[in-house]
Amino acid sequence: MADDYLVRIGKLIRDARQHRGWTQSQLAEALATSQSAVNRIERGNQNISLEMIARIGEALDSEIVSLGYAGPMHLRVVGGRRLSGSIDVKTSKNACVALLCGSLLNKGRTVLRRVARIEEVFRLLEVLNSIGVRTRWINDGVDLEIVPPAELDMEAIDAEAARRTRSIIMFLGPLLHRMDAFRLPYAGGCDLGTRTIEPHMIALRRFGLDIAATEGLYHAQVDHTISPDRPIVLTERGDTVTENALLAAARHDGTTVIRNASSNYMVQDLCFFLEALGVRVDGIGSTTLTVHGVPSIDADVDYSPSEDPVEAMSLIAAAVVTESQLTIRRVPIEFLEIELAVLEEMGLDHDRTTEYSADNGRTRLVDLTVRPSKLEAPIDKIHPMPFPGLNIDNVPFFAAIAAVAQGQTLIHDWVYDNRAIYLTDLNRLGGRLQLLDPHRVLVEGPTRWRAAEMMCPPALRPAVVVLLAMMAAEGTSVLRNVYVINRGYEDLAERLNSVGAQIEIFRDI
Repeated sequence: MADDYLVRIGKLIRDARQHRGWTQSQLAEALATSQSAVNRIERGNQNISLEMIARIGEALDSEIVSLGYAGPMHLRVVGGRRLSGSIDVKTSKNACVALLCGSLLNKGRTVLRRVARIEEVFRLLEVLNSIGVRTRWINDGVDLEIVPPAELDMEAIDAEAARRTRSIIMFLGPLLHRMDAFRLPYAGGCDLGTRTIEPHMIALRRFGLDIAATEGLYHAQVDHTISPDRPIVLTERGDTVTENALLAAARHDGTTVIRNASSNYMVQDLCFFLEALGVRVDGIGSTTLTVHGVPSIDADVDYSPSEDPVEAMSLIAAAVVTESQLTIRRVPIEFLEIELAVLEEMGLDHDRTTEYSADNGRTRLVDLTVRPSKLEAPIDKIHPMPFPGLNIDNVPFFAAIAAVAQGQTLIHDWVYDNRAIYLTDLNRLGGRLQLLDPHRVLVEGPTRWRAAEMMCPPALRPAVVVLLAMMAAEGTSVLRNVYVINRGYEDLAERLNSVGAQIEIFRDI
C-alpha cells in the first residue's frame, strides 16, 4: 500500500472519528487495540488491512472507503434567496483555541462547554492527544473534557497537525513552566503574509524562554532563574501575544504587570478562565493587566466560553448582502458596538433586545434583528483598531456590505500584508473593487451580483465574504476547497440553509 494512500486513509478515519465525537482512546477500546496504534493509523504510519478498515467503519458507523478518494470539500450555492427566521451565534473560535492551550497550565480536569467543533480545534486536539493529553467529547459531543498526563511527551508531537494551525504558538506560554527544553513546529494557519513571532519572543524572554528557529522547528530553552523584574510592555497590542504573556504569567510565582495588552474578546475569556483556575487578574478589559500567578494549578474546572463576535458579524453581513430580515441570537454586543454604529450611519435598519449575560456570567449578549435596508457608503474609511475599535477580523465583511451600498467606500486593512488582495475576488462575482495598494481597497456600490465558479481564498474571513456574495448572486455558484472556512466555522453551510440559504456540500468523485 503506497504511503500517500495510507495517509489518505488515516485522515478519513480521523475525520470520521471526530465526527462521531470519539477520542483515539475510545476508538482503540472499540477495536481492542491501543491508542498509540490508532494514532499511527491516523497519521498513515501503519499498514492497515481491508478487514481492519471494515472494523473501523463499523465502529464509527461510517463508510471509510468507497470508490475513489474523497477529495477536498466544495460548496454549490444557489443564490438570490432571502433568509428568514433566527440563528444562534456559536462560541468563540479564538477563545476556544486559547482555552485549549490554557488547559496545559492545569494538572486537573478541565471541562469546556459548547466548544466550537471546527478544524482549528480538531488540529489542536490532535496535537494535545499526540503529546499525551486525554480529551473526549461529552454530553452528546457538545462539551469537551481535557485531562493532562503527569508528563507531556513532546517528542511524539503531531507535527503535521501543528503546522496547520497558528494557535500552536500559544503552547509556548504554558510549556515554559513544565520543562527545560522542548521543540514546536512552525505555526501555520491562514495565508495572510509575513507574521513575525518576535513580539511573542520579546514578552516570553522575560520569563527565561529562548527560541532558536531551524529546519521548520522552534527549539526552546528555558532558564527558570529568570523572571520579570518590571512590567512587560508588549511591542504590539496583539491578541495571541497578550494571551501568551498571560499564560506565562499565570504560573509565575509572583505578580506580573502586562502593559499595552489587548482587551479583545478572546483575551477576556482567557482571563475569566484563569480566574476559574485560581489566578487573580486585575484590569480585565483594559490595556494593563496585573496577573497574580500561582506556581502550581491543580483544579477541576468547568468553564463556558462566550459567543463569537466575528461569527455574529458574518451573520449580520449575510442578512445585509442578501437583503433579508434575520434575527441573530446571542450576539456579544460589547464587541460589536463600533461595527453597529458604522452600520447605523450607513442606514442599517435593525433593533436589539435588552442585554443578558453569556454562560460565563460576564459577557453581555443581545438578540439582534436586521431588516432589508437602503445603505449609503460611509463618509469615513473603514479601518480596524484594537478593541474597543472596529475588530480586525470584521473588516473583510465590510467589503461585501459596502458593495451593496450606494457610493464609494475606502477599506484600509493595514494589519495584514495581503488580506485586502483577496477581497478583490468579489470582482469575479460582479463586484467593483479596486486595489489601491496591498492594504487599501476602493469599493463601488451598489453591486449586481452574478454567479461564478472559483477557488476559495486561502484566508478565512475573505473566504466567507465570497460565500456571502454567492448567496446574493442569482444563479448557481461553486466555491472550491473550503477547508479554510471549516477552520473557523462550525457547520456554516447547514446553519445558513436552516434560515433559507441553498448550499450543497460536495466532493469530487
